[in-house]
Amino acid sequence: MPGARQEAPFTCDFAKKDKMKYFYLIPFFPLIGVLLNGLLGIKYFSRKIIHSIAVGAVGLSFVFSAASFFSLLNSSQSSVIKKLFTWVPGNWVNLADKVHGASFRIDFAFRFDSLTAVMTLVVTGVGLLIHIYSIGYMHHDHSYARFFTYMNLFTFAMLILVLGANLAVMFIGWEGVGLCSYLLIGFWFTKDSAANAGKKAFITNRVGDFGFVLGIGLLVFFLGTVDFDQVNNAIGMGLLSKEMATIIALLLFVGATGKSAQIPLYTWLPDAMEGPTPVSALIHAATMVTAGVYMVARMNVLYTFSGTALEVVALVGALTAVYSATIALVQTDIKRVLAYSTISQIGYMFLGLGVGAYAAGVFHLMTHAFFKSLLFLSAGSVIHALSGEQDMRKMGGLKDHIPWTYRVFLIGAIAIAGVPGFSGFFSKDEILASAYASGHYLPWLLGVAGAAMTAFYMFRLIFLAFFGQGRMEEEVKHHIHESPAVMLTPLKILAVLSIIGGFVGLPAVLGGKNWFGKFLASTTGHHELHLSHGTELASMALSVGVGLLGIFLAYWIYVKKNGAPAEWLSEKCRWLYRLLVNKYFIDAFYNGVIVKGVMKLGTLLGQFDLGVIDGIVNGASFLTKQVSRLSIWVDTYVVDGAVNGTAAVGYHFSKNLRRVQTGYLSNYALGIVIGLFLVIAMIMIF
Repeated sequence: MPGARQEAPFTCDFAKKDKMKYFYLIPFFPLIGVLLNGLLGIKYFSRKIIHSIAVGAVGLSFVFSAASFFSLLNSSQSSVIKKLFTWVPGNWVNLADKVHGASFRIDFAFRFDSLTAVMTLVVTGVGLLIHIYSIGYMHHDHSYARFFTYMNLFTFAMLILVLGANLAVMFIGWEGVGLCSYLLIGFWFTKDSAANAGKKAFITNRVGDFGFVLGIGLLVFFLGTVDFDQVNNAIGMGLLSKEMATIIALLLFVGATGKSAQIPLYTWLPDAMEGPTPVSALIHAATMVTAGVYMVARMNVLYTFSGTALEVVALVGALTAVYSATIALVQTDIKRVLAYSTISQIGYMFLGLGVGAYAAGVFHLMTHAFFKSLLFLSAGSVIHALSGEQDMRKMGGLKDHIPWTYRVFLIGAIAIAGVPGFSGFFSKDEILASAYASGHYLPWLLGVAGAAMTAFYMFRLIFLAFFGQGRMEEEVKHHIHESPAVMLTPLKILAVLSIIGGFVGLPAVLGGKNWFGKFLASTTGHHELHLSHGTELASMALSVGVGLLGIFLAYWIYVKKNGAPAEWLSEKCRWLYRLLVNKYFIDAFYNGVIVKGVMKLGTLLGQFDLGVIDGIVNGASFLTKQVSRLSIWVDTYVVDGAVNGTAAVGYHFSKNLRRVQTGYLSNYALGIVIGLFLVIAMIMIF
């Protein structure tokens, strides 16, 4: 069972003392950076102090992550949990079967195991390099303190997400990165495109998060817990039916498609390029877009038990990998090529998870963080050199002007293309081999096709930007310059990691022991490839072959033929080119049908509210006023009139009657005589 305590298969002498017990401090250093820069930075700190605080905070988190990682290697425990406080006190709740109950409580607790170790190292390590790069890239921005405050806040939220010991704590980080993505994507909010992109990311993620919340709610309803270990134990004890496990897993996966930009909730990510380039690297490489992958890997017992949900994950991942790769083939914005590439590569990760190779999916998450952050930051270096130009049609010949940027960009492109010896080769090949070995032939075939397209569009970018004649304006050409050392140093480190980062997962067929897979075995389970070495080598050769074919085609079209075949093909297959350039019209469909439809529905409901609901309310108010006026008139002139009239009659009668009361005895005697006379007269008459 994942999370069980067992003898660690690896040892390291780095940490003699148990530093793993301090792992809970990892997320709090960026939080301190947020408080200092957010509250004091704008008014009181210089730029040097601002970035020193921000970089230092993430640096300390990385140091503690590394120390905890090495302590885990030395430890006899496969996981450790640190409870900070009880968030929701225990309350007895009746479960869905109306027979059993559970003491439902939520602890604000952190968990550190092999999966957490990998994620914290990736988030803090790559995040640290991006923070350092940002010092040079954002140097002239007037909102310097605000930028680094948001970056630290994003890192803090992501660390809460990966360290949470239960789904409730994870959800805090989950929503936190969604909020920070809105803030960072719309950082330059005076631009309408940036403000709209931030709103699009936020709203799209809310759609996915609705499914995520429903999944958490069903776990509480059926199992009475959201703790990872308790959920796994409950599933092992048969307390959850397979059908309900599938529903819960699919609802959680809806949230993952939003966070990790998979079909159908992927459209926010290309628009997120409106944010600063370091933001693109942080969101699209090391943090937010990997949150869904991490969640599925963390909930691997639930997904494996379901089976059906795992098949959906594999199919959605494979389709997304190919779908977004086809769009990337015709993009002209350098950052949008990388954005669609990110969607495609996240699809590969889900493909690995969906075929049961959880470690392979996480392995690709790690290597992707290296080469994709390298590619985004290198693209930022190109944009920096060209004074903000992002259109590849206005580039060319840059390898002689910015040689270091060219070299590291080339390394990133080779890594993502899956060339042997580079990190992307090992992780992508393991995913494809796992798909083939598990009998998922359609996803495997889609993955192979995606590998060919990945190599093509990445080297199309390389050849358009760095080869041939310069196509930029003369004024821009005169100002082309290499990036400063503070930007190039992180690129060089990421380039090295993009080369060597895959060797920790060297497969047995190549003489390795797949150390990475064994390290994650205590958390994600051990995945064996049921392939002969010959079949595995053949699969490897096929994926490498299609990648090299894609590189050769890109070279032939854009270097040897100067792009002529691409222009000819776009003319001959204009319908296909138009389909790809317009991104299959999905964005137009969403905007025209869903967004405008919701807005029209809102307008209609608003009119209904104004015309009908408000009309009823206002009509009732008017009627009430008229009835009250009538009531006042009746009360004033009828009721009060009757009362006052009765009083007036009594008053006048008594006023006249009192004249009889003279007080003289002779008058009274006279009255008696007259009365007696009248009585006698009446008797005599009648």
